[in-house]
This record gives sequence, structure tokens and C-alpha cells, in this order.
Amino acid sequence: MANILRGNDLRALGFPEGRAIGLALAQLQRKHLKKLSQTDQLALLGQLVANPTDFLTHLDWSHTAAALLPPPNRHISLMERKDYTVFGAEHIEPGAIHQMETAMKLPVTVAGALMPDAHHGYGLPIGGVLATDNAVIPYAVGVDIGCRMALSVFDLPPKYLTQRTQELRSLLLENTRFGSGRGFERGQRMDHAVLDRPEFQEIPFLKNKLDKAAEQVGTSGSGNHFVEFGIVEITDVANELGMPVGQYLGVLSHSGSRGLGAGIAERYTKLAKDVCQLPGEAQHLAWLGLDTEAGQEYWAAMTLAGDYASACHEQIHRRLARALGEKPLAKVENHHNFAWKERLADGREVITHRKGATPAGAGVLGIIPGSMTAPGFIVRGRGVAESLASASHGAGRLMSRTRAKAELGEGQVRKYLADHGIELIGGGLDEAPMAYKDIRTVMASQRELVDVLGSFTPKIVRMDGA
Repeated sequence: MANILRGNDLRALGFPEGRAIGLALAQLQRKHLKKLSQTDQLALLGQLVANPTDFLTHLDWSHTAAALLPPPNRHISLMERKDYTVFGAEHIEPGAIHQMETAMKLPVTVAGALMPDAHHGYGLPIGGVLATDNAVIPYAVGVDIGCRMALSVFDLPPKYLTQRTQELRSLLLENTRFGSGRGFERGQRMDHAVLDRPEFQEIPFLKNKLDKAAEQVGTSGSGNHFVEFGIVEITDVANELGMPVGQYLGVLSHSGSRGLGAGIAERYTKLAKDVCQLPGEAQHLAWLGLDTEAGQEYWAAMTLAGDYASACHEQIHRRLARALGEKPLAKVENHHNFAWKERLADGREVITHRKGATPAGAGVLGIIPGSMTAPGFIVRGRGVAESLASASHGAGRLMSRTRAKAELGEGQVRKYLADHGIELIGGGLDEAPMAYKDIRTVMASQRELVDVLGSFTPKIVRMDGA
């Protein structure tokens, strides 16, 4: 039986300080290797440290061999900025422009566009669209993965809103949940097939996320997320919804993938930053190659989070339709904060990131909301190549959250809402309508990107807060 080798024995062979020594000593404890004489063990380890590349596929020694090799150069330089199109540039703050300019310098960047509602974010600006070559950037997708708009249109007249304001207010309170960590109590939860998805078991990181996901499905986050009753007006006779021109009661919701998406974003951004070390100004744009295990794992987790966000909206609308005793005549749903495999006009396959941007491919329907006191619009995309088949995802912020809280008063905001006939449940100064750009100005900056089929005007709004 061989004597047990120590770390100093390996150092004498030329093993460097670090992980390789521990891995080698642990490997020597395997039954078939412990049978070797000390001389044979030392000879084997001598070959390993002299030629680690020869052992990279060895069943016993591949991990030790990898630890002996020098780490790859993960420091990546930016390149000359590629051209991109800006829509409504005169309404976009310099910080968002600077972030987009940085994104266009990434080695993996192929094309980009900036939407008229753009404002400063983390990594890619909100309203940024970025096409990359075989790479996915977690922070170009965003923290709230798959965040989306969903609209249900009911065969009820607009006067229903004024005649039954308090009843509809109660329906929102009873059938929605808002805020960080909030979920439905166990006896009130609705099941959904997304909770049975194999990714929850196959991706190690997601194994302990299922219980919280089950608790939060059908709920909404904080910030600018909302569920609201309002007036839908169909104005285009040739609309794809098959609805006559006129006014209807509608439910519009805005929310995303809750704690599930946030956890995924945090986990894989850290991984990306570890393997892709960019200059300081670009560090939040670290990417994962789709030909890597981590990249494939993120893609699967991102897809799951997007489907989970859709499930949340499905349950919100199902609860409210049931409470109303009505079936919707039509539904429209679109998402942002996501990445898609698409082809550019020249045929190249790319990964298109839309962070706070609405997919606007030819014939694709979507909703672009305004603020609490301004209408949103039901749109049909035109598939414009210069925008990477995208449009804005809303009006966009005019004030940061900090500035809105500092400059706006509670009484001022309440009067503004009352003057516009808005019943608000919850909400905060940072979400006041005055903190947002004029949606009509934003829409005027993207006339060539979408056709307007109709509008949605909020009347009874629920957000996070008391």
C-alpha cells in the first residue's frame, strides 16, 4: 500500500499553488489509484504536471489538468462603434445615448437601434435593441425577464366604468396581488402547467425556485407594474382582432417574471462577468456564448421565465374575467426584456435583445401604454429593418424615480389624477404621470414602425402600495 502523498510532494514535482494540488490529492483517494505505489503515483503526477493538455480528456485527471493550465485571457477590449438608428433622438437623455454607443462597440455586436422612449438603465439602456452574434447578454435582456403587456377586451360599454367604479375597484383588490415577495395564500392559488416544466428540475439553480414561483404565479411586481380597467377604442376597420369599430371595456396588465426572473438575471450576470471581463463602462454588457454550457443554460432559464411571466398574466385576466362574469372578445399580448433568435434583412442569424422594446415584426400585434392619464395604443408592426423590427414599449421616463420623489408632491399628483378622472389604488410619486414622457410625442417619432389599430385609456388603476 502506498504512503499518502502530501501537498509538498506535489509542489516538489512542479505543481503550482492553488486548486490543482487539492484536486490531485483528492483524486488519489479513489480506490484504483490508492493501489498504486508511491513511486507510480509520483510518476503519473509528474507526467500530468509536465503535459496537462494530454490529460484534458482523461477520465480521472481532466479537472486537475484544466486547473494546471493558465486561465484564458478573459479581458476583452471594445471595438470601433458600429452604426445604429435612433428614433426620436431629440427626446432621449444623453445617458441612454452613451449606453447605446458603448453597446455598439462590443465585439459580438452586429446591429442595434434605440427607441424613442429610451432612458438610462443597467447595461443596455431601456428602449435599446441589440443584435449579437451567437451571444446572449443577461443585462441586455434585463432583470424582469419576459415582462409584458396583456390586454383583454370585453363586450361591455364604457359607461360600466362610471356606473360600477367601486365594484370594479373591489374586483382589483380581491383578484390581484402586488409587490416584492407577495403571493396568493395557499388556498387561493391557481395551478398552471408552467410549474410542471422540467427546467425546474434539470437546471440546478432553479431547483429551489419552484415553491416561490408557485406562490407568486398570477401576481404582479412593484415599480411601474399595474392592472387597470379602462376604455378600449377600436379605430381601424381592418383590425386583426375581428372587432367592429367602437368602444369597449378593457383590462390591461403590465408585469413580468417576479422573483424567478430576478434570480436568473442575477445568477447568470455574475457568470457572464466572470468569463467576459469588459472595461468598466461596459461591464454590465458581459455575455455568454450560446455555444457554451452556461449560455445554453441561461437561454433555457430565460425562456422558462418568459413563459412564467405569460402565465402570471393569464391568471390575472382569468381571475378578472371570472369576477366580471364575462369572456373576452379579444386578447393582445406582447413581451419585452427578452432575447430572440432572428434573421436580419441580409439573412444573418442573430440574437436580438429587446430591453424595454416591443417586437414590431410585420403584422405582429402589441400594446404600447402611455401613463395613467394618457392613452396607450394597440399597434401592428411594420417590420422595419432599421429598428430591428421593434418599437417603443411605452412612453418612457421623463424623470428618474429619485427626481420624481423629490420634485412632486402627494397633493399635486392626487389633484392631477382627479382632474383626469383616474381612480388609483396604490402607486407612488415615482410613478406619477408627470414622471413620464408624452406618449403622443413618442408615437409621432415611430410612425414608420407601427400602425395604430386602437387605443386604451386607463380609468381604474391598481399598483403596488397602500
